[in-house]
Amino acid sequence: QVQLVESGGGSVQAGGSLRLSCAASGRTFSNNGMGWFRQAPGKEREFVAAISGSGTNTDYADSVEGRATISRDKTKNTIDLQINSLKPEDTAVYYCAADSGRSTWTVFRRVSNYDYWGQGTQVTVSS
Repeated sequence: QVQLVESGGGSVQAGGSLRLSCAASGRTFSNNGMGWFRQAPGKEREFVAAISGSGTNTDYADSVEGRATISRDKTKNTIDLQINSLKPEDTAVYYCAADSGRSTWTVFRRVSNYDYWGQGTQVTVSS
């Protein structure tokens, strides 16, 4: 059974940092592009960051550009998302996702480009 399991969420004050992790099991995603998305109450799921299957290309939403870093460890089948200078508007459930693996160089922003999803981890930032 393929699973993506997120961890590292929690409650922090504005200005703080969090490191979210996503562990894959059931198969290797070493050639799949991986992404982080988030969904706040009453809002659509939105793109946060992505890293290509090759690991050489990354992309960030404007809202986290300069504050977030996505990384992957293929030996551990994990991806991480470090977010610094957290703001109350970063409050959301954060989801890890894997794309189909058709391209090892491309990074995708659309939800529809991802085939596998985790259950999410809550991040709450208080002012």
